[in-house]
Amino acid sequence: MLIEKLIPKSWDERKDLIVPGNSAMTLTFCVEHFVATAKKAIQHHDAFFVALSGGSTPKALFEKLSASPYKELIQWEKIHLFWSDERAVPPTSEESNYHMALSSGLGQMPIPKAQIHRMHAEDNIENNAQLYEQTLVATLQGRPFDLIMLGMGEDGHTASLFPGTAALQEQVRLVVANFIPQKNAWRMTFTTPCINQANLVVIYVLGSPKRTILKEVLSSPTLLYPIQYVGTPTHKALWIADEAAAENLSLRK
Repeated sequence: MLIEKLIPKSWDERKDLIVPGNSAMTLTFCVEHFVATAKKAIQHHDAFFVALSGGSTPKALFEKLSASPYKELIQWEKIHLFWSDERAVPPTSEESNYHMALSSGLGQMPIPKAQIHRMHAEDNIENNAQLYEQTLVATLQGRPFDLIMLGMGEDGHTASLFPGTAALQEQVRLVVANFIPQKNAWRMTFTTPCINQANLVVIYVLGSPKRTILKEVLSSPTLLYPIQYVGTPTHKALWIADEAAAENLSLRK
């Protein structure tokens, strides 16, 4: 297994980085890492609390997770699914992160419906963001997330924390409604305080279109992009990149 052969390298005090190989190898590593993280959490406290992300890489990851041989390795009945962000669309919409995750195979896994915590972002988004935060607090009961999955846009955004938006200034709330002027749309999103409380945050960066922004966010000495606020010295973020995305990096041996 790839996960047994590859060890992340420390990039700085808030980030670890691993480049497993090409896109196929990297996706396999991501799946194996998800399985190992779930097993560790279930062994420790008999549950796995995970917040999912949208995007093409999580979609491919969910498809592999819900197929053999990986689906047999997870105790699905002990998983609690949350989402790190959601668009203001119904759960049946092709643009919904919830819809994508469940239609990519997770909906066929034996996860109790009461443990699938959808973000209701299609209406009353500000009120529903408060209710979602209450659901987090009631479900986790003081325990941090075991895993928060994130991606990174080519503008350096993550979850629905876009450059210049109000949610970036939030220091107390865990979940907020965030207006995105760039898209003229509202979204529900985890805040950086929520994200940085997790036991583990993984940022998936695959594909050559991400190579420029990846180098910028990892190399810039100043905080210019939302993704740069993710990770702390006590809870370092794990960046998983494929060779195409990492092409411009000077990888340390």
